[in-house]
Amino acid sequence: MKKITSPLALLGNISPEQFLCEYWHKKPLLIRQAIPGFKPLLTPDELFELASREDTESRLITFFKKHWEMKSGPIKQVPVKEKKDWTLLVQGVNLHNQQADELLRQFRFIPDARLDDLMISYAADGGGVGPHYDSYDVFLLQAHGQRRWKIGAQQDLSLIEGMPLKILRNFKPEEEFVLEPGDMLYLPPQYAHDGIAIGECMTYSVGFRAPAFQELGEAFLHFMSESIDLPGRYSDPELKATTKPAEINSDLLKKVTDQIAKIQFTPDDITIFLGEYLSEPKPSVFFTSPEKPLSPKRFEQAAQKKGIKLSLKSSILYKGKHVFINGESFAVGKDDKILLNKLANQRFLEGEDLSVASADVMEAFCLWYEDGWLELR
Repeated sequence: MKKITSPLALLGNISPEQFLCEYWHKKPLLIRQAIPGFKPLLTPDELFELASREDTESRLITFFKKHWEMKSGPIKQVPVKEKKDWTLLVQGVNLHNQQADELLRQFRFIPDARLDDLMISYAADGGGVGPHYDSYDVFLLQAHGQRRWKIGAQQDLSLIEGMPLKILRNFKPEEEFVLEPGDMLYLPPQYAHDGIAIGECMTYSVGFRAPAFQELGEAFLHFMSESIDLPGRYSDPELKATTKPAEINSDLLKKVTDQIAKIQFTPDDITIFLGEYLSEPKPSVFFTSPEKPLSPKRFEQAAQKKGIKLSLKSSILYKGKHVFINGESFAVGKDDKILLNKLANQRFLEGEDLSVASADVMEAFCLWYEDGWLELR
């Protein structure tokens, strides 16, 4: 795989290769002015409106009178801005805002299969979510105002019981930073941290997917249950009378064991499972079809003239001959693979790119357009 060795301003002028080698999963990195002069992409009121919607994940966290509370969205009303010690968290802002999506895509030196979403945190003075740790890597970009971060590499990750949030019982910070707009802090998984707003502030969090192996295993078994084929039915013509009717006899156990042992899976099965699993939209994601979709012929003409682009909500991955989009998969030939891989990596195609598209691919593009998975540029 080609190494990316050019310095990246977003990472404090170190290369993605150096960042992954020295910091990723290993230690924090404070980057002053990762994005110089950064301005918020949404106003507080626009963020509040987004939090009130059914198709958005949001949480309101308060610490009023020294008591933590958490309310899951939709959040129809937030506390007055003058009130202290509250935080609004809105997940997946990149699914609803083009500029937020473009910001998230700046982190695509990490594979899409690991890149999760852009969360925006709005906090009144003193607002935060308590000292905690995340099970995944995170970049914390200050967008507005100031936030004081206290961090530490403590081994004691025990939590206070009976709380609506996962708050560390014995938080012992080792370093402290105040982030200004444009500053960014990277934290590896399970690195303890606590962020407190200094006045009104907004912080953008770029998070990464780190599914538990147990979760993957359960999902894979469910996936395989739809494809296994064990013909026949249990029978025992040689059955003998028993004096222990409650005991499962050895013959039954062996026959069932032998049949279940026939269930096999291949690397290809795991590839298809993983591609579908990782590209599956979250439950809160809804696609919007065009009000008056073009006919297939007119769509093809318009696409070859204007080009196409994926919806902000679409997730597309590929591996070998397989392409995965929004939880579905299909195998493609060599020529179609080149075009679809280009769409996946760029998230758009020019009109001239489509001149080499096969009839099957154009039919798929039209269906995706009708389902709201892609749009004309």
